[in-house]
Amino acid sequence: QVQLVESGGGLVQAGGSLRLSCAASGRTVSSYGMGWFRQAPGKEREFVVVISRRGDSTYYTDSVKGRFTISRDNAKGTVYLQMNSLKPEDTAIYYCAATSGWVLPAIPGRYDYWGQGTQVTVSS
Repeated sequence: QVQLVESGGGLVQAGGSLRLSCAASGRTVSSYGMGWFRQAPGKEREFVVVISRRGDSTYYTDSVKGRFTISRDNAKGTVYLQMNSLKPEDTAIYYCAATSGWVLPAIPGRYDYWGQGTQVTVSS
């Protein structure tokens, strides 16, 4: 079992930055690929980015490339999402998730554990 807790969300103006954190407890977080998803009101959960177990591979959705950066610190059991140049369309609840597969998936169903989410609101 892995427990995931997100933090760092909030209200920011367009063009601003936020850094989300996902603290993992339970089984060693280095055993999992870690992803971030987001869900805006009335929309389906959307893939944002995933990072491999050792942090040497990442995969971003096109809309955040060049603006968001994922990283992980396995010693601390924490995954980060640095979000720069935020846009109103980035407004959503952001979730971190853990996958035991070796492939870096972009599909929610391929993830084994989920956090409760943290709200990010970008004002125009």
